[in-house]
Amino acid sequence: MKFMNDIAARPPQLPTDLSRPFWEAALEGRLVLQQCANCGVLRHYPRLLCSHCHSEAVSWREASRRGRIHSWTVAHHPFHPSFRAEVPYTLVTIDLEEGPRTLGRWVGDTPVLGEPVLGRFERRDDGVDLVFERA
Repeated sequence: MKFMNDIAARPPQLPTDLSRPFWEAALEGRLVLQQCANCGVLRHYPRLLCSHCHSEAVSWREASRRGRIHSWTVAHHPFHPSFRAEVPYTLVTIDLEEGPRTLGRWVGDTPVLGEPVLGRFERRDDGVDLVFERA
């Protein structure tokens, strides 16, 4: 029987047909957003239907990775045992320049609401992490 304390591997990133373009771009260091091919609304995270017009038609658009801090929190308890050695760590919600919000890890000292940031993908053995820092 395995106990939570015995689990060391990070949860895998498991792309679906819907999210595969996002993860493939992330592995190349690019942040892409879904764009409704019917009404043009951008969205993130990938979804089957446009929340504005309910169309299934979609294209992908590269984002600038720039935005502003909407909110942040410090995790003192790992959401998964594999993150135990990293606590405390800071998570940020970012308002991207293109409109949608995204989540990521924070690199640097205490974040400030509204502060301009730049995101990048950090490679790890089993995937990538989206991290943000001051622009």
